[in-house]
Amino acid sequence: MRRTGRTRCGVTAAAACAAALAALTAVPAQAHEQRRVPHWELKDTGTPEVRFRGLAAVSRNTAWAAGTGGTVLRTTDGGATWRNVSPPGAAELQFRDVEAFDARRAVVLAIGEGEASRVYRTDDGGATWTESFRNTDPKAFYDCLAFFDSRHGLAMSDPVDGRFRILSTGDGGRTWKVLPDAGMPSAQEGEAGFAASGQCLVTSGPKDVWLATGGAARARVLHSADRGHTWTATDTALPAGDPARGVFALAFRDRTHGLAVGGDFRPDQPSPQAAARTSDGGRTWRPAATPPPAYRSGVAWLPHSRTAALAVGPAGTDLTADGGRTWRTVDTGSYDTVDCTPDRGCWAAGEKGRVARLEH
Repeated sequence: MRRTGRTRCGVTAAAACAAALAALTAVPAQAHEQRRVPHWELKDTGTPEVRFRGLAAVSRNTAWAAGTGGTVLRTTDGGATWRNVSPPGAAELQFRDVEAFDARRAVVLAIGEGEASRVYRTDDGGATWTESFRNTDPKAFYDCLAFFDSRHGLAMSDPVDGRFRILSTGDGGRTWKVLPDAGMPSAQEGEAGFAASGQCLVTSGPKDVWLATGGAARARVLHSADRGHTWTATDTALPAGDPARGVFALAFRDRTHGLAVGGDFRPDQPSPQAAARTSDGGRTWRPAATPPPAYRSGVAWLPHSRTAALAVGPAGTDLTADGGRTWRTVDTGSYDTVDCTPDRGCWAAGEKGRVARLEH
């Protein structure tokens, strides 16, 4: 199935929007006359019953999607066909995050209380899976995964005994250990992460990692510069003060420049100030002058751009061309998460089996 809608930009930001999207989908000069406006094009996954909140884009051709019903899909032909590579016996699980190193190696996270939180790894494109972690603490609830490289990664749980819990791996997700929490600040009452897009825990470079929170009096971002051993916490201006509000997703294009999006996930509630930016590694966050008009659950920098990024949510997609200062809605389709690759591939995924690639 194909989406017929076209990307569009607000009048006041038309030039910046066009430049950002043109850079993403650059074509040879002789083809300029035939160039169409870039837009999300839905790819038929054949899984309308699945909601995909986990997404790992490897390239324009290869991507992994993880969702409800223990479902994991993989494409290696740009979304023309999808292979169901779900781990056996996982139908009762909800996969909310997937991290893929290439077309064959991937790690997926199932979320939930107690033993519902699990990690699986494959080395053969999903033909076989190994369960490498199963949570046995009834107080833990894991939300997100993130990797620094193909060996070193972390997973985060909602607070246990007053502090966020961090899992660590040094062998690509084959084994995991709980890190000591002495360097973790105390959690606020009701504070937690949101397993909405696989982007509540993100990395940049070999050691920096950020954790997004909500559900408490203040929506915060926590930062570690030593792979999760010690952390500092910073308040943001994103909506807070309710279990449904907070920072839902983060994206860093380097260790200093980052974006945060979120709001209130209830469709009947407004989400003012649903985006913020940082240029100092998360020590301070500035609210967007023109934020997205509604709750957004996923965000990604456009490849090879210092200023352009996409934010997605159930009510649409927004583009910034100025590093997160202002956002403009460019699509009204429903997506939960977004991911881009160095070869100028951008993918989005969400409810009703929706997976799309940004097409030219």
